[in-house]
Amino acid sequence: MNKIILLVVLALLPMLNLQATELEPYTMPRTEVLPLKSSVNGGQYELLVTLPDGYSKNTKQHYPVIYYTDAVWQIDLLSAATTFLMEDVILVGVSWQKDMDAAMLASSGEHVSRFRDYTVTPSKDSKRQAKYQFGKANEHLEFIRKDVFTAVEARYRTVPQQRAYFGYSLGGQFGLYALLAHPDTFKNYILGSPSIGGSIDYLSKLLDKQNTINANVFISYGDNESRLSKYVDDFLTKLNSSKQSRLSLTHEVMKGDHSQAVPMTAARGVTWLSQRQVELH
Repeated sequence: MNKIILLVVLALLPMLNLQATELEPYTMPRTEVLPLKSSVNGGQYELLVTLPDGYSKNTKQHYPVIYYTDAVWQIDLLSAATTFLMEDVILVGVSWQKDMDAAMLASSGEHVSRFRDYTVTPSKDSKRQAKYQFGKANEHLEFIRKDVFTAVEARYRTVPQQRAYFGYSLGGQFGLYALLAHPDTFKNYILGSPSIGGSIDYLSKLLDKQNTINANVFISYGDNESRLSKYVDDFLTKLNSSKQSRLSLTHEVMKGDHSQAVPMTAARGVTWLSQRQVELH
């Protein structure tokens, strides 16, 4: 019996050693976290900056940048897509506000600030509006234009004339707002399944005020998003009929619903963007 117990203990030793060893968390290669305080609303954010392979060696090369919202949700998809489809690009993910009220974070999740930062109009529900403060996209865009661009372009070798944006869902609404309010914010816009139903009238008024939009825009949604696609199609008609002679518009329909269309949107959007970069050379 003692021999059997000894054999069992010896067999379990590797497992006991494994449990006793503290495993190191994995960090994404060539990615660093840049803390950044907003000079607009005073909130604390982070930029997740992923540099291309060879950045440290090619000291004379400057790179286009893809800025994207919902950073922790999108970093894996965009890193994978650019690794295979567009190597020479810097990725900058803008986080949600890190120092939100603890009770809000506990009840609504770490992404709660996106309801305020990415939306262009207030909610008609007074209780929801008081809680989430919808409709502050103007402040978030000012933060990006004033603070994010300044920090990134001072620290990294970038090509400001080739800034691109990727946003999905509410991030797509925010990107469409940036396109219409300040078209020069980015040169290229990838807008996946933009949730614009409640804001289409406001966005239409912004479009009517613009004389020239000099930008390239990729818009998509899933083929199983009937409600959302109706609003997007309506706005695409407005964009196409607005006589914006310098607006290049590409529209694609992905397979799946709102969640299922995300990976293909990243892959197709980056493919579209890489083709535009080739055209520049």
